[in-house]
Amino acid sequence: QAEDSKREQFRRYLEKAGVLDALTKVLVALYEEPEKPNSALDFLKHHLGALAPENPEIEALRLEVAEMKEKYEAVLEENKTLKAKLAQYEPPEEEMPGE
Repeated sequence: QAEDSKREQFRRYLEKAGVLDALTKVLVALYEEPEKPNSALDFLKHHLGALAPENPEIEALRLEVAEMKEKYEAVLEENKTLKAKLAQYEPPEEEMPGE
């Protein structure tokens, strides 16, 4: 009786933590895979890793990359504007001496 109680507690723990859902999804994906992989264990590891909660460091890096992309786009826009301003002060290329 005590062993059944421990198992039930453990099952509830796994269910509450989302482990059972994650395992079920990955096993269903493997079942529905038209061409079964050579290593079912590698398939599970790969797909469970994709379902794992994000590491805070990874999330911080993603935010940093997003910020850098915004800054990059701003610099490109500024470069374009400055080139246009510079073109106003430079003579057209066909009128350059020495050609």
